[in-house]
Amino acid sequence: MKAVLLVGGEGTRLRPLTCHTVKAMVPILNRPFFEHLLEYLSSNDIDDIVVTLCYLPDRIESRFGNGRDWGVKLAYVMEETPLGTAGAVKNAELHLDGPFFVFNGDITTNIDLRAMLSFHRRRGAQATIALTPVENPSAYGVVETTGDGRVKRFIEKPPPGEAPTNLSNVGIYILGPSVLEGASQGVPCMFEHHLFPRLLSEGAAVYAYPTTDYWIDIGTPEKYRQVQYDLLTEKCASSLHSKITQTKGGHAAPTSCHPSAVVEGPVLFGDNCYIGAGACIKGPAVLGDGCRISDGSTIDKAIIWRNVRVGKEVSIRESVIGDNCSVGDRSIIESGSVVGDNVVITEGSHLQASQKVWPDTTV
Repeated sequence: MKAVLLVGGEGTRLRPLTCHTVKAMVPILNRPFFEHLLEYLSSNDIDDIVVTLCYLPDRIESRFGNGRDWGVKLAYVMEETPLGTAGAVKNAELHLDGPFFVFNGDITTNIDLRAMLSFHRRRGAQATIALTPVENPSAYGVVETTGDGRVKRFIEKPPPGEAPTNLSNVGIYILGPSVLEGASQGVPCMFEHHLFPRLLSEGAAVYAYPTTDYWIDIGTPEKYRQVQYDLLTEKCASSLHSKITQTKGGHAAPTSCHPSAVVEGPVLFGDNCYIGAGACIKGPAVLGDGCRISDGSTIDKAIIWRNVRVGKEVSIRESVIGDNCSVGDRSIIESGSVVGDNVVITEGSHLQASQKVWPDTTV
């Protein structure tokens, strides 16, 4: 099977983490998220992948090339301007010669794509849409279905108490080539708002594939942290995660760790990490390559990227720190904060909860 992987978005909800890179390349457990996506698709027997690009396209293609090193075949299609989900797939039409998957490039899931394909074929569907239950239908677009599983209508953010269903689109589809006939080349078009409603009006066989398997998007800093917590605590699985060496205690050992330091797993360390005297690392947490945590500092459920220098007696809690940052002695970074790349946080600073610091700045 082929798949179209949609990774052209700017990742605005994840900023400042995506100022210097694309959302699909932010690290998840110290590996680019795109690598997790390839492992997931490959584990579901999908190894012929068309990647749609728009924002900072060289970031992915220069790293992954033709995909051979990851056991897949990659082709790239560029959008000069954003075309929307369906428009991006239409732009890749020349690469598609049979039924294919479409996969939003910002989700982590354990959905069995082989079972979904079997369902699609049994129904003789022109399009199949994976759905998952959500706690608050008013915050999402929901999909109403008939008793035999056919899609009846799409309802965008229904008022509280008025949603006929709590099933929401997860951003995974199986489509037949004829579905793209309803989209025009080079014209922006969305599946949810344009193409799928048109198919329903024409009486096309559009089916829902409900699932309760794990699913989350990484589109916000909160969810970006949560998916890594879930992977480290094994609430969800990643075939790539299983390849990361961990100790029996649930965390990889830092390269250098003072005997008085405390590490409470699960914690994942990159290469060449140093943990100073009296420091405490509380999981679930991730530290990238080359991080240095100085004496007496506490890292609590934080996601820290590469080459970050943390001074003495610093407290960082439930936050994300980008590449090449420096955090001065006795600084406090409170829960939900997000710090972009190359930031200098001066001695004694105090970042309030959910504060954002943009790249290349000094606080």
